[in-house]
Amino acid sequence: MEILNYILGIDPNYIIIGLLAFFYTLEQVFDNPFAFKQRGKHLFQNILFQIVFLALNLFFFTILVNCIEWLNTKKIGLLYLIKLPFWIRLILSVMLFDFATYWLHRASHKIPLLWRLHRVHHSDTQMDSSTTFRFHPIELAIVYQAGNIVAAGIFGLDVTSLALYYFIVYIFFFIEHSNLNYPNCLNRTLGLLFVMPDHHRVHHHQEQVYTDSNFADIFIIWDRLFGTFKLIPVNQMKYGLVEFEEEKQQSFLYLMKSPFITIKREVSDNSKN
Repeated sequence: MEILNYILGIDPNYIIIGLLAFFYTLEQVFDNPFAFKQRGKHLFQNILFQIVFLALNLFFFTILVNCIEWLNTKKIGLLYLIKLPFWIRLILSVMLFDFATYWLHRASHKIPLLWRLHRVHHSDTQMDSSTTFRFHPIELAIVYQAGNIVAAGIFGLDVTSLALYYFIVYIFFFIEHSNLNYPNCLNRTLGLLFVMPDHHRVHHHQEQVYTDSNFADIFIIWDRLFGTFKLIPVNQMKYGLVEFEEEKQQSFLYLMKSPFITIKREVSDNSKN
């Protein structure tokens, strides 16, 4: 319990900065599976998303915590119907947050309004560790926070389990998005339960049939159970979205306004088959 309190007591901004510094350094030192241009500019553009999100989330995170604490006070949610040991409840709660996010993520690909926000993340044609930050701030601060509140109300999840979930998921985010070579054996071992980099790379493939797969963030079992799992060789992957391939469409300002303008979602010939 003391270890948990220590971990959750660390300022999450320090953890995120540390993870970015670690993985971004590795990307400069080791060989990369995908060619990369203008790394510094790419990093700067993606950091701008995180800065705006942090400013916006100062307000919405308070609402999130207060709502979940109110739900807990009223003992609303399925986990309040059964008595479980603390650690089992905590692990199960993290899994349930991930389960709820899986379904919200799927919805973000199918509901046009949500896709307008979420496609900002998929717009990146040169994915690396900083792509972890390339989310439209409205999607993270409002859509996903609202999803967390709904999940807490349905399952009876608390703020402690949410904090641990975010601690774990950000580690996975940096591992999944980093432009690094990982051992293929990971897919056949840990990849049976957890999301591996090759799984998430498929999700960032330009062809929609692959974009609409591998929605999980931590536990790939959700995709395996619900028929959305796909895996293809790394050398067959092409990142981004066809409708965001122009250089001007990769800029921070363009991507920030992109949900509010009409952009045709292109579909390649292979996606139609």
